[in-house]
Amino acid sequence: MTKQERYDSILNYFQQNDSPTETELHYENPFQLLVSVILSAQCTDKRVNMVTPKLFTDYPTAEALAVSTPEVIFKYIRSISYPNNKAKHLVGMAQMLVKDFKSKIPNEVDELVKLPGVGRKTANVIASVVYDKPTMAVDTHVFRVSARLGLTTNAKNVLQAEKQLIKFIPEELVPKAHHWLILHGRYVCLARKPLCEKCALTHWCKYFTTKVKTKI
Repeated sequence: MTKQERYDSILNYFQQNDSPTETELHYENPFQLLVSVILSAQCTDKRVNMVTPKLFTDYPTAEALAVSTPEVIFKYIRSISYPNNKAKHLVGMAQMLVKDFKSKIPNEVDELVKLPGVGRKTANVIASVVYDKPTMAVDTHVFRVSARLGLTTNAKNVLQAEKQLIKFIPEELVPKAHHWLILHGRYVCLARKPLCEKCALTHWCKYFTTKVKTKI
């Protein structure tokens, strides 16, 4: 099986089975999504969704958040991982958004990463979800799943994985593939013990063929 055949088969499976293509974060506009994605770093979407309703009610816009302080925002997100740093990032992000971008979320990755708390992964998420650009956000789930399936080979970091994935996935499917891989990693291809017995991708999975099937 060639790498392209592997990609085609796996992508076709997700398409044919109407796999989810939306983030599990709750948001109503690009600003809320940006805040949520910043908060979701090393934290579950479920936890983020628990704290954002009150935060969004009291700080519905970048202008409102920009005049707050990290100390105040900390109280809203204290149950989130790394609340001190994220509170600083959120206020700093809002201030830069208002000052440098006239409160409009940038649509280019190179501009997005200038915002405090926004790394390449977060920038790719925003560019993909908000602006439907062919950017692949590689988090721990995508990195792990793509390696196990054999979609990436010897990728030493997320940027290398991103470049390999972008090379083989058609542009129009990149935004969808991002969600397919994340959710597959979140619910099936678990980090410690992948649920291979429940996985429909084993026929094309390099990990299953080399690590699991040989033991059956």
